Amino acid sequence: MSSDLYWKRELERVHPALPSLQSQVARGEVSRREFLRSATLLGLGATAAYAMTGLPRPASAAARSAEAKAGGTLRVAMRVREIADPALLNSVTQSNQARHILEYLTKTGTDNVTRPYLAENWSTSEDLKTWTFNLRRGVRWSNGDAFTAEDVAFNVRRWLNPEIGSANIGLFSAMTEEVRTGGTDESGKPLTRTGMTEGAIEVLDEHTIRFHLNRAELALPENFYNYGCCLAHRGLEEMGGNLAAAPVGTGPFELVELAPSAKQVMRRRDDYWGQAPLLEEVHYIDVGDDPAATLSALVSDQVDLSYENDVNQLEILERQSSLQIFEALTAQTGVARMQMTQAPFDDRRVRQAVTACMDHEALLRIALRGRGAPAENHHVCPIHPEYYQLPPLKQDHDRARALLAEAGHGDGLRVSIDVASSTGQWELNAVLALKQQLAPAGIVLEPNPLPAAKFWDVWLKTPFGFTPWTHRPLGVMVLNLAYRSGVPWNESKYSNPDFDAALTEASGLLDPTARRSAMEQVQRILQEDAVIAQPLWRSVLSAGNRRVQGYEMHPTQYHDFGDTWLS
Repeated sequence: MSSDLYWKRELERVHPALPSLQSQVARGEVSRREFLRSATLLGLGATAAYAMTGLPRPASAAARSAEAKAGGTLRVAMRVREIADPALLNSVTQSNQARHILEYLTKTGTDNVTRPYLAENWSTSEDLKTWTFNLRRGVRWSNGDAFTAEDVAFNVRRWLNPEIGSANIGLFSAMTEEVRTGGTDESGKPLTRTGMTEGAIEVLDEHTIRFHLNRAELALPENFYNYGCCLAHRGLEEMGGNLAAAPVGTGPFELVELAPSAKQVMRRRDDYWGQAPLLEEVHYIDVGDDPAATLSALVSDQVDLSYENDVNQLEILERQSSLQIFEALTAQTGVARMQMTQAPFDDRRVRQAVTACMDHEALLRIALRGRGAPAENHHVCPIHPEYYQLPPLKQDHDRARALLAEAGHGDGLRVSIDVASSTGQWELNAVLALKQQLAPAGIVLEPNPLPAAKFWDVWLKTPFGFTPWTHRPLGVMVLNLAYRSGVPWNESKYSNPDFDAALTEASGLLDPTARRSAMEQVQRILQEDAVIAQPLWRSVLSAGNRRVQGYEMHPTQYHDFGDTWLS
């Protein structure tokens, strides 16, 4: 059998659309990278997909270094918070605290390719509405229980239960519907809420689970690695619903100590089901929000690695011979988002006036010293495979003044914006630069800097806030989380049926070219409705002692220390 015939049959076996996708690669209509991502989402193994494309496999997918040695404690400077219900994790740092204890159904690597994790493999129907996941056998929880499909079903049901309040309900909206609550509003109209579609989850046997979607969705495997999708034991609620109090997990480490705002200690499990990590312990050390404290801890050898360093520290870090620098260009960003349900932002002309004042290149230069890329006010990044390039935005203060006058603010407008400063000054610098750009149009912006903890208490309530958003490998993932009508993390209270419909269509398209074309409308609607003034996409960097080996920075800043060791 020829090699071409073998691969054709193999692709047909995985999914009937893959041979056509391969032909598009041969014709130059689809890149090898796009084929790689789509094929692995459809269930083709990453090793086979890399072999087909001829692309080099990333170092992280290679065998563990022969020089690696076991033992030692890795000390990491990172904020330490409470970790209670895993379904309610709301930050990457919280997920890093949990991800060494709990694990995920899939894993998206630093190459943006999604691979099996607790799932051994998966397959999907031709219409992308039925997904079957086969789970690894032999996986055991730290209390000795076997990991089964009932554990997966338990977690997904909780995510889709509106009473839990998990943001994951936005990611998995293809398994939800509007159901009546039994009550009515003041006008007598029946009240509804989003809940799980009946029959969405089917447990076939102990190691097989099937999901029935009400619309096509290509990103389902990728969604399972979103940071709030770690899988808890099916007895979580009987154990109090608190991971810190009952830290039962399938992960390679066990929780030894958790002192919020101070320290978290994890120790390697002797009975881990997979390849044992090399490190004996991992300690998260909370040095606070001040980036100078993180830098000091690194230079004085109080920690071995930082979660993140401020970009303004780059020259200092480069002069430290004992340190190495890790950097990743990401789809991490910050958005100055306006709640369209609250005055004056309930008037689209006001929101459009704000965005008309922006010079994105200047904002990137001021806030991040140019390390990143300018954004376009629609939260889809050029590194996202479905990104559609719209005409460039231009600063226009005359248009901004005209829009304000039409909205009844001809004498100007004064607004306050809440801003977090969790990892340094970049968020505040971006807001201060935006303040300068708004002034010529008569908009007076008053920044209200808040410590990170206080900001996250109000981020869903404040009329105007500057919110940092982490990287997601697909643009539609963050759009489903943050802008689809009614989802928990829709901080702008944006609700546009045309946008929802366009996003639904784009999310279900398999063909990369068609998907990118459909994203034109998605991005254009969000940009024209002006619910966010988005200045930039940012590069993130961290530093570590040169004795730290086998560590690779993830664009979402997820920590995976499975192959990390200390020389």
